[in-house]
Amino acid sequence: MRAADAFGAGIALSDGCADPTGPKALRASMGSVFRVPLSGFDEPSGRRVALVAHGGTSLPELAAAGDVVLVLGAEREGLPEDVLARCAERVSIPQAGGGESLNVAMAGAIALYELARSG
Repeated sequence: MRAADAFGAGIALSDGCADPTGPKALRASMGSVFRVPLSGFDEPSGRRVALVAHGGTSLPELAAAGDVVLVLGAEREGLPEDVLARCAERVSIPQAGGGESLNVAMAGAIALYELARSG
C-alpha cells in the first residue's frame, strides 16, 4: 500500500486478499489506504503484466508505454495458472545474488519504481 502511494499507483484486490481496512493493514499503511485508489481485480484497464520470480522478461526491458497493470501473486504460491493466462506478458526482476526470490512487497516496490523510472 505504501509503495503504491509513493509511486502514484492504484491497487486492485482479488478475492481472498487481506482486508485493507482491517486494523493491522490500516496501521501498516501509515495513512496510504486513504490516498491509494482501491478497486476489484478485474476493474482496471490496461495491459496486465504478471510479476513472476523466474522465467519472465527482465523487468528493465518491459515497455512501460500506456497503462500497465502489474499482477502480483501470493507470497508462497505465486499466481494461479488461470490468472497468468489472462496476462499479456510475464516479467521478472533480475537478481545477481544467490537468493531464490524476493518477498512480494519488496518485488512490487521494485517493479513500481522501475515503471516510474522508465515511464
